[in-house]
Amino acid sequence: MAEFFAGGETPEVLFWVGCAGSFDQRAQKITKAFATILNHVGIQYAILGKEEMCTGDPARRAGNEFLFQMMAYQNIQLLNNYNIKKIVTTCPHCFNIIKNEYPELGGNYEVVHHSSFLQQLIDEGKIRLNDASVFKGKKITYHDSCYLGRANGIYDAPRKVLEALDAELIEMKRCGKKGFCCGAGGAQMFKEEEPGKMRINMDRSNEAIETGAGIVAAACPFCNTMLTDGIKGAEKEADVQVLDVAELVAASLIKQTN
Repeated sequence: MAEFFAGGETPEVLFWVGCAGSFDQRAQKITKAFATILNHVGIQYAILGKEEMCTGDPARRAGNEFLFQMMAYQNIQLLNNYNIKKIVTTCPHCFNIIKNEYPELGGNYEVVHHSSFLQQLIDEGKIRLNDASVFKGKKITYHDSCYLGRANGIYDAPRKVLEALDAELIEMKRCGKKGFCCGAGGAQMFKEEEPGKMRINMDRSNEAIETGAGIVAAACPFCNTMLTDGIKGAEKEADVQVLDVAELVAASLIKQTN
C-alpha cells in the first residue's frame, strides 16, 4: 500500500491478510490461493504488509478492551491516512470487527468477506471455472463460520461459490442459522480448554464426517484449523480434506493462455 500511495495511486481493494493468513503456515495457503484469484482476474489490490497489525478481535473477545482500542486506533489511523475505501478479507473475525466495530472508533469502510467477493466475481463472469473441474460431482459439506453466518447473515455466498464448482453440496445436521461453532471463536483459540466430555471441534468434525463428504469447505482460517485437527483426531485425514472456498476456486480456474 505504501508503494501505491507513494506513486499517487489507489488500488481497487485493500486485501486485509490478517494474523492467521500472515503467520499460520496452513492459512498462508489460503492467502496465496486468494491472491492467485485476484491476479488471475486482474484486480488491482494492495496489502499493508508489515504495517498491518492485528485487528484486536481476540483482545476484545478475551476482555482486554484497552488493548483492543489501542490496536484498533492504530489500524484506523493508518487506513484513513491511506484513504482506504474498500477492504476484502479472508477472515470472518477481521471482517466482522472492521465492518461492525471499527465505525464507532472512526473507521468507516466498505468491508467484504472473500466468499461474497468470489461469488460476485463468478456472477459477473470475471471468474471462469474449468468445466472439467477436479471437484465436479465430488461431495462437499460446508461449515458455517459463526462470525460470517450468525453474526453477519452471510449463508448463501459461500454455498453459491461451491455450487459453481458443480460439486454435490451435502449439509450437516446443524447448518445455516442453526450452524455449530468450530470451537475457536471468542478467543477460545488461544486459551486453555475448560472441563467437558468432548472438544467442540471434535463434535463438529464428527458431524462433517457423518455426511460422507470427502471435502469439508470452510471460509475462515480458524475454522480450518479446528476442523483439520478434528478430522485428524478422528483418524479420517486420509478420507476427508478441509479446504477454504478460495482454495477450491483457485484449483478450478481456467488456465489463461497467452
